[in-house]
Order: sequence, then C-alpha cells, then structure tokens
Amino acid sequence: MEAAPNAALIDDLIKRRIDELLPQKLEEALAKRSETRTPAMSIIATKGTLDWAYPPFILASTAGALGWKVSVFFTFYGLQLLRKDLSGLKVSPLGNPGMPMKMPFGPDWFKSINWKIPNAVQAIVPGFETLATTLMEKTIANNGVAKVEELRKACVEADVELIGCQMTVDLFGFTHDDFIPEVKEYCGAASFLSIAKDADVTLFV
Repeated sequence: MEAAPNAALIDDLIKRRIDELLPQKLEEALAKRSETRTPAMSIIATKGTLDWAYPPFILASTAGALGWKVSVFFTFYGLQLLRKDLSGLKVSPLGNPGMPMKMPFGPDWFKSINWKIPNAVQAIVPGFETLATTLMEKTIANNGVAKVEELRKACVEADVELIGCQMTVDLFGFTHDDFIPEVKEYCGAASFLSIAKDADVTLFV
C-alpha cells in the first residue's frame, strides 16, 4: 500500500507554483490595463497674450483628437483665453528677447531680416504693441496656422474639459457670463489638483 502524500510537501509545491505564476499573471494584467487605459493630460494655462494662447490649445486639441482625456485649467491671465471675444488678444515683444521681429510681407530678402528692436525703442514708440500684434496675425495667416478661436473650437469638439479658476474670476471682477458657455466648470486649485494627480502628463504654460 502506497504511503499518503506528505501534506506539508504538497502545500510547499502549491506555494512555489503560485510564486512562479503570480508575477507573470500580474505583469500580464498590468500590461493589458496599460493598453486599454485612456491617457490623460492636464494643462495649466496662465498667460493671456496672442502668442501664448497657441501652446495650450494646440496641445489640448491634438491630444483630444488622439482620444486622450484632456483638462485645461485657465488661471490668472490665462482666463482671458476663455472670453467670448478673443479679438482683444495682443502680443508684445517688449522684454521678450526670444521673439523675432520678421516682416510677413515684401521680397524674401526683406522678410528674412530679423529686426532686433531695442526695448527702449519699443517702450516709447506709440502703437508698437498694436503693430507687433498686426504683424503676428499676418504671419499666422500667411503660414496657414489656425486662429485661436478655431483651435479653441477644436478643443470643444474633441471634448477637452475647459476649466476656469474661480479665484481669478473673483479677483478680477469677472462673471461667468463673460466667458464661453462651453466652460465645464469653475473651481479652485485644490479641485483641479485632484484631476491633475491622475494625469499621465501635466504641463504648465
């Protein structure tokens, strides 16, 4: 008559087999979860000039078009980008040494000149900001780049969550009627941080 198997030995074999399979199964489960999970992006938009309006809307609309879950938090001057009328957005090269002043018209040799205009001149010349804004708008049009309004609309169509900073609304005396109706909500930093902590990518612009 055969001896009964040792219970302790059987338990040890089972444990060893589980230890071999568990990491493999866990790795497979994590890989499958990673493949099926929708990437998330959070953007904090803090600037309200014409040139700085492009980065958050380009990034958000592109990620949204790729199927990402995107949230953009507009705070301080960035709140201007949620206004119903964006025609007041300006660009100023004053204090911005990285901004080239190239002319969007004329022959190629003229358009290739990088006009390095001293800050002292920019500060005292009347209407220089308006001139810079007009030149930027012309450059954008010449190169077929979408307008800020079009990029914002693309974000809305891609289900990007546009979130306004309630503290900034109160600080600058705005009302919710000043902004487009597509703004999902108005909240504070603490509420947005709960969204940002789960994002795969968080950007500050």
